[in-house]
Amino acid sequence: MSLYSTQRLQRFRMIVTGGGTGGHTYPALTTVNTLQARLAETGTAPELLWVGVADGLEARIAERNGIPFKAVTTGKLRRSPNPRELARNVVDAFRIPLGVLQAVFTVARTRPAVVFSTGGYVSVPIGLAARCLRVPYLMHEQTLAVGLANRILARFANRILLSHEASLEHLPESARRRAVVTGNPVRSAMLQGDPAKGLAAYGLDPALPVVLVTGGATGAQQVNRMLTGALAELLPHCQIVHQCGSHGYAEMQEAAGQLPPHLVQRYRLVEFIHEELPDVIAAATVVVARSGAGTVAELTALGKVCVLIPYPHSAGDEQRITARHLAAQGAAVMLDGDTAVPQRLHAEVVGLLADPHRRAAMAQAAAAHGKPGAAQHVVTEILTVAADRGR
Repeated sequence: MSLYSTQRLQRFRMIVTGGGTGGHTYPALTTVNTLQARLAETGTAPELLWVGVADGLEARIAERNGIPFKAVTTGKLRRSPNPRELARNVVDAFRIPLGVLQAVFTVARTRPAVVFSTGGYVSVPIGLAARCLRVPYLMHEQTLAVGLANRILARFANRILLSHEASLEHLPESARRRAVVTGNPVRSAMLQGDPAKGLAAYGLDPALPVVLVTGGATGAQQVNRMLTGALAELLPHCQIVHQCGSHGYAEMQEAAGQLPPHLVQRYRLVEFIHEELPDVIAAATVVVARSGAGTVAELTALGKVCVLIPYPHSAGDEQRITARHLAAQGAAVMLDGDTAVPQRLHAEVVGLLADPHRRAAMAQAAAAHGKPGAAQHVVTEILTVAADRGR
């Protein structure tokens, strides 16, 4: 590696922060894993500390992956509070300075080469602490519309890593020269799916197209109910693997029980798709999904044909913004508002299955937005900033 000598890499320390949701937490984990693999080539390992909220998803993910974790106090400033949330804003306003003091102590004691954050309100204290102690700081934004925490932190980050070119216009003018479009880190396993294994995992017919329908790990009632209304009309054209979530499982079982006998075997209902997810996605001709940042990063990196149904209450309306952007570029179909109905779902999926030329064009447009090398690019930026500090 040219960025660091082997000797200097023997003591590479990094603080990583970001969490609250999987959309912030998993890109951080993917980056950490990629950094570990990169440095392993030099015979060393980074010294890592993950800073977050004690009861947040990031605490569980860090523990599960053997990454030392430090909890700090922090608060969330809600942008459109109702009376109840306004009171919580007042309480959190007093928690934030305490969190910054804890973060300053943590950074001073750890003495990292760099601090890396992936957003969420938990990243604010550590970002401010890095600024106070003049430690190189990189932030990563997963969504097209830059989140509130990252808009604050972008003003003093040494490097701003973006998932989308279009995100540049959401940054303060003074921050744009420090921005780099890296893409959103995607787990390497997602890029290595085997279609044959995906078919075998659910006993699918290789002669029939596969449609994967998912509302995410926990499912989505809107997606489930749209599929319920279209299921019997879709199955003559394809076979469906449906990740419905635990809360929707009984309802979808009931819908499956009403299918004509000759179509029952074409519908595979599961609460959650585990390690076989990359293989199932690889086998899918069309994917119907939400338009969260992680989902979109994976699907575009793979150049998949997608029908996106944005979650209507996502923070900052980011899922609609992302889906609308991809749809405008011919990289996806968006169903939202009056179009998020079973009849349109049926029409769009059947239309895509019947038109290979349209699918090919959509896949090409999706791949143009995808960045399968994002994790490697992010790690390169981290090491570059650390090397610049050492000069």
